[in-house]
Amino acid sequence: MSLTSLNQLCQKIGYEFTDTDLLTMAVTHRSFSADNNERIEFLGDSLLNMIIAEALYHRFPNIDEGDLSRIRSVLVSGKTLAAIALEFDLGRYLRLGAGEKNSGGQRRASTLADVVEALIGAIYLESGFDVCRERVLAWFAPRLSALNPESSHKDAKTRLQELLQARKQPLPNYQLIETAGADHQQTFVVACSVSLLTSSVSASGSSRRKAEQAAAEQVLLALKEVE
Repeated sequence: MSLTSLNQLCQKIGYEFTDTDLLTMAVTHRSFSADNNERIEFLGDSLLNMIIAEALYHRFPNIDEGDLSRIRSVLVSGKTLAAIALEFDLGRYLRLGAGEKNSGGQRRASTLADVVEALIGAIYLESGFDVCRERVLAWFAPRLSALNPESSHKDAKTRLQELLQARKQPLPNYQLIETAGADHQQTFVVACSVSLLTSSVSASGSSRRKAEQAAAEQVLLALKEVE
């Protein structure tokens, strides 16, 4: 990355890196180099969960653990992180291998979400927890402000189960149909079948749990279209 690009990215995320090598690593996909963002993304994922959990704990003192967990899962989901990445236009700064770039990796939601987590890890390594927390809360401020504790933040699997129970239908059936990739970077494909649809719906995720949630979300959308 050029110095100009690095400076542009720093301006967008609101944090000026002293160690530009750390920033470069955060935007480097495994397809580009063995020295990539996977380990730092792992760190950022844990930090993000902690920071958002703490923010929700203080913001909503009267909400129980179950609802706090559901709200957090929405905020730290790949969908939300990919949306933040698009706001920062992170795709243009990614370092991708030729194959990944040609297949649209700079627009892939999972890749963009990973970079957001990697940036969180990089900020923490350079400046510590307090600065990292300040940046994360700034990035999430509009979403935190828009939260309505009275609204439902149940995950897709829970919402699908409750919908089917309300209609006196059998519970959904989830089936793992494929696992691909290296052990440290697997992709899981899950099919979800419900009695109200004539065919199953498949979705993928970086874990079986995430794939099941994604499949349940797709089933909910399909049921809405049928109605």
